[in-house]
Amino acid sequence: MARRQAMLFSYLDKKRVACELCAHGCVLNDGQFGICGVRQNIDGILYTHVFEEAIAAHVDPIEKKPFFHFLPGTKSLSIATIGCNFRCPFCQNWEISQTRLTDEKSEVSGNFLPVKEIVRQALRNECASISYTYTEPTIFFEYAYETARLAKESGLKNNFVTNGFMTEKALKTIRPYLDAANVDLKFFRDESYKQICKARLQPVLDSICKMRELGIWVEVTTLVVPGLNDSDEELRNIAHFLVETDPDIPWHISRFHPDYEYLDARPTPISTLKKAREIGRSAGLRYIYLGNVWGEGEDTNCPSCGQLLISREGFWVKSNQVKDGHCPKCGQTIAGIFE
Repeated sequence: MARRQAMLFSYLDKKRVACELCAHGCVLNDGQFGICGVRQNIDGILYTHVFEEAIAAHVDPIEKKPFFHFLPGTKSLSIATIGCNFRCPFCQNWEISQTRLTDEKSEVSGNFLPVKEIVRQALRNECASISYTYTEPTIFFEYAYETARLAKESGLKNNFVTNGFMTEKALKTIRPYLDAANVDLKFFRDESYKQICKARLQPVLDSICKMRELGIWVEVTTLVVPGLNDSDEELRNIAHFLVETDPDIPWHISRFHPDYEYLDARPTPISTLKKAREIGRSAGLRYIYLGNVWGEGEDTNCPSCGQLLISREGFWVKSNQVKDGHCPKCGQTIAGIFE
């Protein structure tokens, strides 16, 4: 795998470096990899091993990310590299996200996909945006940054599908080129983040708030896993946090299906998702959607008059009545990026 000097790190003594990309804040000795498994200190300089090494590149409907208030009905070129800074045992993309490099001879890496070719493919396939997704875009920051910059120059928008565990410095660095982010808010208990994801809650909350402050469009997804985060209290805490941050943040409440190391767990009952939706509505959230449930809770309605605005079936938009960001019936502003 080709390597490239990383962005966002500082030099310490004795050839040590401090990574300033994500909230883990790894301090690495010479030769050591970060928690992400793709960034390495080599002779006192931090390098990324996944620049222009794509493990996945597909054209997706933007609703698949999921984004429902960001360019609805358009296509997005989705790219990813190996690696992640979380260790979620129920990850649906674990084959690529939980792959890490212990040395440069790892057999699982990716295919050379230059930044310019990504943008060319997006334009060729009539995509409106590029999505940095499937794994964690923070850990392939240099790749995402260079792609997003060229994409913006070419008239394309950019979005992250992320766990939100990045630093404020990282957000401010990519802000000129990042239009939207869907953040996984997995739990509202720090102990759950620590025990299950090997991370922490507060940096994720801080990222959501900072994104809104920076003008990045934000949608939030919570995968509701039975026995882990499906209590009324936890769902209510998530909903109240989102309302306090911005009641226009769409909340995607997704159904869990057994995967990776959680094969013995049962799928989330539909009744639990509906309960979460009612909790969100009672808290004051204006846009709530059910995910991984075909034909249920997918439409966008006006929060003022109830008019059906965007009709969906799965990942596909059947009709879109939003006019210049407003409800055509009552004139209510509909939050999002629609053009």
